[in-house]
Amino acid sequence: MTQWVYSFGAGHNEGRADMRNLLGGKGANLAEMASIGLPVPPGFTITTEVCTAFYANDRHYPADLAAQVKTALARVEQAVGLRFGDADKPLLVSVRSGARVSMPGMMDTVLNLGLNDATVAGLARASGDARFAWDSYRRFIQMYGSVVLGVDHHRFEEIIEQVKMETGAIEDTALAAEDWQRVAAGYMEMVAEATGKPFPQAPEDQLWGAIGAVFGSWMNPRANTYRRLHDIPADWGTAVNVQAMVFGNMGEDCATGVCFTRDPSTGENMFYGEYLVNAQGEDVVAGIRTPQPLSESRAKPGEISMERAMPGAYAELMAVRAKLEAHYRDMQDIEFTVQQNTLYMLQTRNGKRTAAASLRIAVEMANEGLIDRREAVQRVNPGALDQLLHPMLDPKAPRKLLAKGLPASPGAASGAVVFSADEAESRAAKGEAVILVRIETSPEDIHGMHAAKGILTTRGGMTSHAAVVARGMGRPCVAGAGGITVDYGAQTLSAGGQSVRAGEIVTLDGASGEVFIGSVAMIEPAMSGDFATLMGWADACRRLKVRANAETPLDAETARKFGAEGIGLCRTEHMFFDPARIGAVRQMIMANEERGRREALARLLPFQREDFRKLFTIMAGLPVTIRLLDPPLHEFLPHSTAELQETASALGTDLEAMERRAAELAEANPMLGHRGCRLGISFPEIYEMQARAMFEGAIAVAAETGKAPVPEIMIPLVGIERELEITRAQVDKIAEAVFAEAGQRIEYSVGTMIELPRACIIADAIASRADFFSFGTNDLTQTVFGLSRDDAGKFLPQYVEGGILGRDPFVSLDIEGVGAMVRMAAEKGRGVKSALKLGICGEHGGDPASIAFCEQVGLDYVSCSPYRVPVARLAAAQAALGAGGDRTA
Repeated sequence: MTQWVYSFGAGHNEGRADMRNLLGGKGANLAEMASIGLPVPPGFTITTEVCTAFYANDRHYPADLAAQVKTALARVEQAVGLRFGDADKPLLVSVRSGARVSMPGMMDTVLNLGLNDATVAGLARASGDARFAWDSYRRFIQMYGSVVLGVDHHRFEEIIEQVKMETGAIEDTALAAEDWQRVAAGYMEMVAEATGKPFPQAPEDQLWGAIGAVFGSWMNPRANTYRRLHDIPADWGTAVNVQAMVFGNMGEDCATGVCFTRDPSTGENMFYGEYLVNAQGEDVVAGIRTPQPLSESRAKPGEISMERAMPGAYAELMAVRAKLEAHYRDMQDIEFTVQQNTLYMLQTRNGKRTAAASLRIAVEMANEGLIDRREAVQRVNPGALDQLLHPMLDPKAPRKLLAKGLPASPGAASGAVVFSADEAESRAAKGEAVILVRIETSPEDIHGMHAAKGILTTRGGMTSHAAVVARGMGRPCVAGAGGITVDYGAQTLSAGGQSVRAGEIVTLDGASGEVFIGSVAMIEPAMSGDFATLMGWADACRRLKVRANAETPLDAETARKFGAEGIGLCRTEHMFFDPARIGAVRQMIMANEERGRREALARLLPFQREDFRKLFTIMAGLPVTIRLLDPPLHEFLPHSTAELQETASALGTDLEAMERRAAELAEANPMLGHRGCRLGISFPEIYEMQARAMFEGAIAVAAETGKAPVPEIMIPLVGIERELEITRAQVDKIAEAVFAEAGQRIEYSVGTMIELPRACIIADAIASRADFFSFGTNDLTQTVFGLSRDDAGKFLPQYVEGGILGRDPFVSLDIEGVGAMVRMAAEKGRGVKSALKLGICGEHGGDPASIAFCEQVGLDYVSCSPYRVPVARLAAAQAALGAGGDRTA
């Protein structure tokens, strides 16, 4: 027979802390606290497996569950000397949720269950306090009516406010027993009217109603949203905890509170929390009364700390604090109740904390000897480091939401709306903060994106041009905000009946994807010495190298500052849009024969050489992977007639010729068109110029610094062995020519970006021509799924919300499909060349889950945007250590 119910407390503990998958975090920890001698009211946990069965069987319970619940309830009755439903000595219970990972406030709770018109009188007699009994009853009716019966909680508040008005009471605590009796009667009448049924009086019916509500709340909208945001699978389910009530609302010698063993905001090793005298748990968080501090050191004038008001219970609580931290070896979030000066523990869990607090707690606990350095590295959520690297919106600041898109690049920014890259650049040059708003961005917008404080697009996904470039620059970006309409002509953006004109202020939250009207206060990032300490410990643990995707000196310097060990992807096309060289690029495109193209490329050569020289100098002997030109040529031509005319005049040609050339280059599907190595084969002079610039720049740096750079030349979009054979021969030929001219040789390697399924399938053949593979997982995801990353934002969120996909595959690597291709290519490649260097340079290189897969497959490095380098360093260390479980930052 399957055990569906596990008891805890009163010397009978069937659970343990390591059973959180079955009992949920709350149930496992209640059993654990009871087993180490802490005062835990007895109860029982209905397992997460019941939740799974409940949803798998059309919301029906396993047949033998009721009998197990009855047995467990009888054990609680025996332990406390009370009986469930007894009119003289009634047992009251709480019914709470408890998932395996903490989901604060997302699911439902019912307190004081078991009260009815008969037992409330028994509670009054047993406690000698009619006010307490009726206060507890009205709380139960309110919670049960709202949580189980679905009555709007505002309707309950209206009744309380009416009674307070009639009695002249300001605080709830001023109401007498007869007042609460009137409130309870009003509640009963209102519930009957709202539901068409009288409030349930049978305690057994109440219990099963509450159990069903807790299981039902696992699928409520706020819980679904929380799980989606925190990558919690829906099939994990929640447990239900039924526990004997203890009362913090029996009088002035009673209290309830919430505390943290360390400060969850800063990580300081100081007891932190709040309590309320003569209250129940929901009062602390509901905001109806102002909680008081626990410690005297935190008390402000007029506040009465628990340390002063209840010194005995406070001393007990301090001892519990020390015991729990020593036992769990982590900062704990604790809920407690004091009933008639006796302390009871209701919950402990690893406390949620800010990234700064997470760092400090991990480092200090390691220095205290509570944990070791390897465990400290595993304690910090890599993704939370974004909080330390970018500005954030002040969570307390008021805001007015305009729309929501995809959280494409973290950080927050406010600025005046501009609709063109040129205007962004010109206004930023005058010292204005601007937000660049585009339907979608293109490489031509680079200068405006760099000038802007943030970028907003209405099209595109998490790996769209806007998202990729913004992450590389460290700019906040909201992409794919399809609910926003941009009107370039009218210079407005609008959503939901609200409109913003050019020059008006908006605020972007790149971490949530939200767009706000007006300016919202922010918190600037601050990195402590704990950051460097933990990063040092992480570097000592990891095997994977971490490089950066960078093509400008600023990108490269930022990457080095954050600990990058080279450049894993330099996209040379971004260099071509500089105003000083775009003319030569367009001259090359317009040329009808090779001689004309070579003349234009000769003008570009000094620029490219200087680009590479700067990158090689900054990287000081570290590997630099440079991808030869990848995008189709039409991307470098202007789009509007006016811009074509301007370019024609600058090139000494006419508009008709420009339009004809643009039409010749136009493609129905450019992503699968004349791009990558196909360009290098059609126009070998382009790759020859870039290779020459690379080798000449590297030799110059070797002469200047004495440190020879290590260029890694990457041929993009190879899907046929012969493509790599041809393009590699071009590169090797130029290398020999430059070495002969310079009288000096340097080490270099030639490899390919693996971004097509065919390349994965024939990776063994391609490896025979390559020194390295770099997996371009942005395009590989597109080609494996048959998805356009710029258009998928229209439906991918629905796929994720509906459970068709677990995560957006452009955010976290699709292990089953794309991952299988990566694994196949790695195995086939190394089957031919055991020392073949393998890396990943898509945006997945900064995603912790994807990095764990890269460690598993045996890649040599990951490469990500500069601001994600610390995230990748920590994630790589955790992958090497096999980190898992609940990281709480």
